[in-house]
Parts: sequence; C-alpha cells; structure tokens
Amino acid sequence: MDSGAIRRRGVTLLSVLAASGLLAVLGPAAEAQAASSSCAGRNIRTFTFSTGSVKVYKSGNYLCALTVPKNPGARRQMMVSLQVRGFEPVVDKGRFARHAGPVRAYVGHRTVWIKGAVGHGSYDSGGWKRF
Repeated sequence: MDSGAIRRRGVTLLSVLAASGLLAVLGPAAEAQAASSSCAGRNIRTFTFSTGSVKVYKSGNYLCALTVPKNPGARRQMMVSLQVRGFEPVVDKGRFARHAGPVRAYVGHRTVWIKGAVGHGSYDSGGWKRF
C-alpha cells in the first residue's frame, strides 16, 4: 500500500472519530429538544409537579400533550393522558427515559381532562378545563 492510500485511510478514520465525538456531545441536547418539540403547535400550558411536568400544545382545534421528567435519562414509569369530554382518553403509559407521549386529540370547543405522571409524582387537572 502506498503512502497516499495510508494517508487517506488515516484522514477518513480521523473524520469518523471526530463526527462520532461530535454526536456524543450534541446527542443528548438534540434528544432533549426533540422531546420538547414532538408536539406540533405552540406551548399553551406547562403543569409542573414534584417529578416532572405535563406540557400542552395547541395547533388549530387539536391539543397535544406529553409528560417530561424533571431529570431525564433513567428509564422509569411515565404516563400522559388527554381526554376530551364525551370521548375515551388517549393514553401513553410505560417505562421511558425522555418523555411519555405525545398524545393528540381533536378538541374543537370541548373541555379536556389532563393527567401525567413520572414515578411517584403526578399531575391531574382535577376536572374539565377549556383551552
């Protein structure tokens, strides 16, 4: 193998290592941004509780909600629920590291009931709310 081929392979290897290092540094920030923006529309409310928060977004006549832990990273039990009055709730429940949801529903002019939980902490709107 000539010295030009060895040099090209060395440059390629260094490029791959640099790119992987950059992804390792930017990866968590990109994931956190993706979690906060996985609902379309504008953030109209954030309900905080001891272990996280429920974020509610509105786009036209649709609401979208997701539950985000206060300290993301470790997989733990999470839940988000969005129920439009007169309909069954839309729920996402399981063991997640970054967020539960998003859950999305057509609201129109109806009221909604929102719930969210991370571990032992939870939020419950406690009744029908208009957004």
